[in-house]
Amino acid sequence: MKSILIVDDEVDIASSIQYVLKQEGFSILLAHDGLQAMQIIENQHPDLIILDVMMPGIDGYEVCRRVRSTDKKTPILMLTARTSEVDAVVGLELGANDYIAKPVRLRELVARVKAHLREAPDDKPVARQIKHGNLEIDQDSRTVKVNGAYVDLTYKEFELLATIAKQPNRVFTRDQLFSQVWGSHFLGESRTVDVHVRYLREKLEEDPSHPQHILTVRGVGYRFVWE
Repeated sequence: MKSILIVDDEVDIASSIQYVLKQEGFSILLAHDGLQAMQIIENQHPDLIILDVMMPGIDGYEVCRRVRSTDKKTPILMLTARTSEVDAVVGLELGANDYIAKPVRLRELVARVKAHLREAPDDKPVARQIKHGNLEIDQDSRTVKVNGAYVDLTYKEFELLATIAKQPNRVFTRDQLFSQVWGSHFLGESRTVDVHVRYLREKLEEDPSHPQHILTVRGVGYRFVWE
């Protein structure tokens, strides 16, 4: 039986989510603040975490950051009453897998939980290392080096780079990259890909305004080249 940790200081919301997920056959763990959540995560290792952003003390962003510092695989779904794109991007950059706005639509939440558990990284075989010339990508340690020097990437930047670097010279559409990196079930916009490509170019290209490695294919998407 898969275990799900629900972290929300609003007891009524947590109880409603607990009820519907129990009906689906999941084992439920509850926490009402960040510290309690970290204790449960460290001791009981849930299969998926539903994490509210706004909580007293340690907020959801900080819990997500701490989890991702040691655990890159457990799916994290963040809940928030906030609706701005900036707030969504912050959670995703910290390594959250999905972002769900309050008030929560319970049927949609159940569907997303099931989708993330099906697509959990444990079920996806991946290459250990990717090398192209002076570029080294280690998926076990999640590190990137260029000419032997480490390049600091966010969680999603790393995922995007690894995705395109596995298949050099292939042209990826924005929708393909969005689906592979953010998940087909994530409700967002493919222009998020453009933003992250810009970030990668700033960190990897000698001249980001004239990229040599992450190339734009006009009207289609992007192609990775690294000789």
